Amino acid sequence: MVKELIKKAKLELKIRSGAITRIKKETAVNYKWHGNKYGGFYVHPDGLNSNSIVYSFGIGEDISFDQSVIDSYGCNVFAFDPTPKSIAWIKSQQLSPKFNFFDYGIDAKTGFVNFNLPKNENYVSGSILNHQNVNENNTVSVPMKCFKDITQLLGHKHIDVLKIDIEGSEYVVIDDILAGGVEIDQILLELHERFFDDGKAKTRALLKSLKDHGYSVFAVSDSAEEISFIKNSSAANT
Repeated sequence: MVKELIKKAKLELKIRSGAITRIKKETAVNYKWHGNKYGGFYVHPDGLNSNSIVYSFGIGEDISFDQSVIDSYGCNVFAFDPTPKSIAWIKSQQLSPKFNFFDYGIDAKTGFVNFNLPKNENYVSGSILNHQNVNENNTVSVPMKCFKDITQLLGHKHIDVLKIDIEGSEYVVIDDILAGGVEIDQILLELHERFFDDGKAKTRALLKSLKDHGYSVFAVSDSAEEISFIKNSSAANT
């Protein structure tokens, strides 16, 4: 109990100091946490079933979110990560047949990019962007696809839940996703504004784009960085 109070106090200090943007819930729907504390997100469970389509961008070495969703709803999860360590880890796992993995990432354009690997060799997640946690002098060429190309390749015109944890690249791809012509009921984002000097401005622009496309915040994690959005029309139907 004491540790939790200290943790909350530290988080509140970060928010008040401006280190992290305070994001508040805007829509009242029920929600459920899926995954562990490190790799989880809140999901609105109503209507999710074995026919639901879930996209999961950014896997690393943690499929706790994906497995929890599969176990809870029996749906197919389409997971994406171009990181060499992640690909190797996935190949070593015994995976559910409903976990569909693709060894490429998402970008605003389709093609190969130089992918910055983490400074700490014990870490997994890299980024197409240069920020404080990656080494721009240690890169690997990886395949990327834009959102429209991914959905056309997989034949999806509707996605129930889209999860994005891509180490800062959420700011690069969000507009391309929203303009992709695919109906998306829920968008779950881990925000990495702490990685950038202009991170708060990036977050403001991202939040505006989502709002302009009819999305509202329905849940915020304890760390204040995993934000769950729902399409307003979907919220009205639950």
